[in-house]
Amino acid sequence: MTLNKLTFRLIMLALLLPISAYLHADESKPEHGEFLGAMETVYPDWFKVSFMELEEDVAEAAEQGKRLMLLFHQDGCPYCNAFVEKNLAQKDIEDTLKNKFDVIELNMWGDREVVSVAGEVYSEKEFAKALQVQFTPSILFLTEEGQLSLRLNGYYDPDQFRLALDYVINKMEDKQSFSDFLENADQTVSSKTLTEQDYFTGPVTQMSTRPGKGEKPLLLMFEQGTCKNCETLHNSILSKTDSLALLEKFDVYQVDMWGREPFTTPDGATKTGREFSKELGVNYAPTMILYSADGDEVIRSEAFFKTFHVQSILDYVQSNEWRNEPSFQRYISARAEAIRETGVDVNIWD
Repeated sequence: MTLNKLTFRLIMLALLLPISAYLHADESKPEHGEFLGAMETVYPDWFKVSFMELEEDVAEAAEQGKRLMLLFHQDGCPYCNAFVEKNLAQKDIEDTLKNKFDVIELNMWGDREVVSVAGEVYSEKEFAKALQVQFTPSILFLTEEGQLSLRLNGYYDPDQFRLALDYVINKMEDKQSFSDFLENADQTVSSKTLTEQDYFTGPVTQMSTRPGKGEKPLLLMFEQGTCKNCETLHNSILSKTDSLALLEKFDVYQVDMWGREPFTTPDGATKTGREFSKELGVNYAPTMILYSADGDEVIRSEAFFKTFHVQSILDYVQSNEWRNEPSFQRYISARAEAIRETGVDVNIWD
């Protein structure tokens, strides 16, 4: 191992590994922890075999009365596996995609040549980087003109994915935002009480005078009532000791994404929760948006993620490693390797 690599490993261990991971390490374990949770995925043979000239793919789909769907994935991704083996296993979803879309899969680390709708030539990995793909699966639905209708950054379960399909199939992008579409689909969410947690810094109405302003990063959690995924995030992921240790590094505020109570946003404007959510393009509950201490948005989580990925998102921001590594996927791989070098197992599907 070179000095540079050794130095990098030491820095990663110092900054990224929660203290409790050291305390819980079992001396009887092998020197290198195991890597668990990766799942290989076989993509359906009915996906389109494309020459990766996307302008032509858009036109060919339009001639058949279809739209184009781009699916970015990566090897071993358990969320990609869930999309194929859970979502596409639903006959109605499979039939809808076959009848209404041409689906093209792209490997976010692949080397195949891709020609964008605008005629620019990329490798798959360069194309993913240009589109700022940070999570897999990331799905882009394109209109008949090659414009973006809707983008999903991460895994949506079958019911949520059906809503996305309804939005795109009915060409709603010129009529209303996806968040407005979702609100109309469920008029009951705004009347339900949000969960309360001790790690919230205070009510959102006090956010403009937050205690860590300028010193701590900011975490905004956009949620809604009657939200199973919100409950899972709080009760099964953020309640863990390592998660709580990371949350202490942030000022944390909860925003009702359908709320009507005005408050002062981080940029000093007065908005309701629904206005703020719409402005930021929040479509999924829960969405976590993480800001640096100086107020820049760093990354957002707007899909379903389990413990290792949620903790890694928090760690990415609080450690300031986002300043050195713009690719979250490269960062998370390095973090996993640094943890494993202490003899602690890493399960990316936990």
